[in-house]
Amino acid sequence: MKPGFVSLLIALVLSAALVAFDGFPKVTSVEPDTGKGGDAVSAKGENLDKSSIGELYLTDGKNDTKVAIQEQSGTEIKFTVPASIKAGRYHLMVLTANKASMIEQPVVFTVE
Repeated sequence: MKPGFVSLLIALVLSAALVAFDGFPKVTSVEPDTGKGGDAVSAKGENLDKSSIGELYLTDGKNDTKVAIQEQSGTEIKFTVPASIKAGRYHLMVLTANKASMIEQPVVFTVE
């Protein structure tokens, strides 16, 4: 194969991958970032509506705890921290609406 063709092929594959990930849910912030069981929390980002996200979890890497979603739009999910959750640092994790993927988010919420 010619070097130019290989470069073009790589560019096409990378472009397709970026477009595929463009519609994925992405949480960029959580407010407040610290709380306790029963607290209301707001997660903000992109593609957070019901057609993209079916469920939301707090995960410590070993245990995943499902949270109760109170409100949901394309840019925000309001949820309640489960009363039974233990103190610690948790990442938000989404289950896609089609239940095909669990995607851990780079956002951290600390339970006191």
